[in-house]
This record gives sequence, structure tokens and C-alpha cells, in this order.
Amino acid sequence: MSRTLDPAPPTPTRPTKPSAAVYRRRRIVAVAVLAVLLGLFVGGGIYTSSALGAPIPVAEPAIDDPAPVAAEAQAVDQPGFGTWAVGAVGFDGLMAAGGEDSPMPMASIAKVITALVVLEEHPIPDGEGGPQIAYTDADIDIYWDMIAQNGSVAPVVAGSELSLKESLEAMMLPSGNNYSISLANWAFGSVDAYLERATAWLAEHGLTETRVVDTSGLSLDDVSTAADLVRLGEIALEDPTLAEIVATQSVDIPELGTIENSNRLLGTHGIDGIKTGTTDDAANLLFSADVAVGEASVTLVGVVLGGDTHAIVRQAVAGLVDSIGPGFHEVVALEAGRPLAAYATPWGDTAEARATEGATVVVWSDTPVDVAVQADELRLVADGDEVGVATVTAGSQVIEIPLVVDGALEDPGAWWRLSNPGALDEGVIADAPHPG
Repeated sequence: MSRTLDPAPPTPTRPTKPSAAVYRRRRIVAVAVLAVLLGLFVGGGIYTSSALGAPIPVAEPAIDDPAPVAAEAQAVDQPGFGTWAVGAVGFDGLMAAGGEDSPMPMASIAKVITALVVLEEHPIPDGEGGPQIAYTDADIDIYWDMIAQNGSVAPVVAGSELSLKESLEAMMLPSGNNYSISLANWAFGSVDAYLERATAWLAEHGLTETRVVDTSGLSLDDVSTAADLVRLGEIALEDPTLAEIVATQSVDIPELGTIENSNRLLGTHGIDGIKTGTTDDAANLLFSADVAVGEASVTLVGVVLGGDTHAIVRQAVAGLVDSIGPGFHEVVALEAGRPLAAYATPWGDTAEARATEGATVVVWSDTPVDVAVQADELRLVADGDEVGVATVTAGSQVIEIPLVVDGALEDPGAWWRLSNPGALDEGVIADAPHPG
């Protein structure tokens, strides 16, 4: 009988020791993993620092620059004779003119110069009559001398006293040549002394084309240009005493009676001054007129020289005023609160630059009205900050309107910075929508 032998038990094996190469590979992997983790940590820190410390880029404004506004040119009813010009107080240059630089005899318009030079030497306080002037037999002689020369006169009484204002009224309203001489003698001691001062006064006021050789304008050598006389009229209206006198239809002076204004257009067509002038050959009129423009008014100052008669000159002046006046009109250049520039940021902040106030201008004829908008580039801005200016230009008129921001541009904050990598790398934001 045979016996089955059990298989011999397996011989136990000893663990194999890793080789040096395996150790090296493990160290390399561990170092690599550590390096990656360290890189992620350091890179994340650098990114975080960079993102949180990135400067806010500049936001450029999207500007709404209004288009210029201009009306149709105004047609003017021109005299068709002599020389003439029309300006307006507060407006540079002339509204319309013809032969305005040609010297012409100005006749009694020269008395406006006499009045202004005397008033400069002896100004009259508002509401008063000024110093008293005694009239003597010498003034009676002047009166009769002017009669002999066929000059216009106003009555004078020896032994009477008139205030300076009353004396000016006697010179200006009926165009009394005799009072122009008497006033020059009283104010300056002699006509020659007056003429010396008057010549200097004309130069001081830039009236370089105007010349006076007497006090009244009786001589044909008293000459001026239409352009100079418009400026003279504007200067006259700046003196309240003279402006009141030339607008007066008539005045009662006890020593002289009722004195009538020789300007028959006074009180018609808005005309409120200034002085007639008559030579042997022609009629002249230096005039002022107020014309309504919306809720305001404009004062025209003009002159017509060289008409055959005063009736022809009056008709020409009426035509000028009636045709030039409607050429003035109001233009609303800006409305208060109008948005003129817009800003936007990638993180959603928006703001608009708005006009702080409105601007309405009065312009003549086809004078263009332009609005130029200057808005600042912004980074951070608070609501209500001033960020620019809108400049309204209409001829010589310039109005500056500040712009303030409606809205705010603020820092986007840490979360937006970290979640929008690279969004702040650009230095300029220029994709804002237009305002409005």
C-alpha cells in the first residue's frame, strides 16, 4: 500500500528592498508635486496681489456735441443813398452798413460830442440838474451871431440862470448852436480850449475818423464816418443824463418856455434818440431804437447821412429799424440738465455729465450758435463732481456752463477684480454709450 505524500510547504519569501532608482523616482515625483503646489500658491498670491492692486483704467467720455444752429440771413431795407450804418448795444461790429468808412459832414450831430465832453468835465449826479450857469449879454451876442449865420438857435435870456441839464436840453432838443458855444465857454473858458479837449476825447475813445472844428457842427469840416457815429451813439447812451435828454419829446424851462425835440421820429418805430443834423445840402439822423426780442430787448444805434430832406431820412431810418429788428431772435443753446457726455465701466458703473444750467442767447440774422463740449477723462468720480464745461459761442458772446456728473464711477471691489482676470490690464475704457 502506497502512501501519498503531502506536498512540501512553500518556502517563505523575504520582501524585496526597493532599488536606489525607485527611491530617486519617488523623490522626483514628490519634489515635482511640491513644486506645483508651491507654484500654485505663489502664483495665486502674485495674481491676487496683482488683481487687487491693479489701477483703475481711464474712462473716456462719449461726447454729445450739439450741432451749430443758424437762422436764415435777414433781409435789410437799405436806404439807397448817402452813407449809413446800424449797430446794436452789446453786439460787436455792425448789423448792416453802406459806405460806413466814408467821411461825411455830420452837422449838428457834433453837439453829441460837445455834450459828452462837457459832461465828462462836469458830471451830473443821477436825478439832479447839475450846477447853475448864469447867462449874460455875451450869450445874447452869441445868439444873434448864430442867427446871422443861419444856424439853429434856442432862446436865451440875459440875467437868467439855468442848470447844466437845462442848458444841455436847450442845446440838444432844438439843436441850439448858441448853447453849444455858451456851454463850451462856461466849461473850458473858450471854444479853442474846448476843441483841444474834444480832439483828445475823440482819440481816447477810438473815434479816429471824426473831426470837430466848432462846437455845433455848423462847419462842413465837422466830419465823421457812419461807423464812428454808431460808436458815438453807443457812448452817448451810456451817460444817463444825456440818454434821458435825447429821449425827451419836449421840456418846459421856466426862463425859456417849451422846448421841442427836432427829432420827429421820436416815439415811433421804437426810436428814443439821438440827434438830427442839417447842412445846406443834406439831412442826417443819429438814432437809437429799442426792439423787443422774446422777453428781452435790443437797443439799435444807427445813423443815416446825406439824405436830400429830413422826410427822406426819416423814411430810411424807419425802414432800417423795421427790417433789422426782426432779425434778432433768441436761441436756446442748452437746456439745464441736458446730458452732454457719458461714461461706462466694464463692471457696470455708468454716469452722465450734464449741464448745470441752461443758456439762451440773442443773436442777429444768421449768426451761428455753437456749443463745444469738453469733458474730462475719469477714473473714480463721485456723483455731483464737476467734470467739464460746455462753451456756448454766438458771435462775440461766450458763455461757459459747468458740467457735473450724474452717477458715480467706483472701484469694482475685490471679488470683481479676482473673478475677471486681466480685465483691468487695459489703460483706457472707451466703450461708453452716448448720453441721452
